[in-house]
Amino acid sequence: MTRRATDNAKALDAFIAAKIEIDAMLERLVALSADHFETNPDEINWGHVGTLNHYRAKLREITDSAFREGEYAD
Repeated sequence: MTRRATDNAKALDAFIAAKIEIDAMLERLVALSADHFETNPDEINWGHVGTLNHYRAKLREITDSAFREGEYAD
C-alpha cells in the first residue's frame, strides 16, 4: 500500500470515529430533549432558561458552521 493510501485510510478511520461520537452525542441530546431536559414544568425557573439558551447558542454555532449560515455564511 502506498503512503497516500495509508494516510487516507487513517483519515477515513478518524473521520468515521468522529462521526460515530457525534451521532452518539446527538442521540443523547434528542433523548434529553424528549425528557424536557430533565425538568418538571412546575419547577421551571430562569436558571433553566439560561441553561437551555446556553445549549442553544452552542448548537447554533455548530449548525451555522455546518450549513454556512449566520456568521459562517458566504
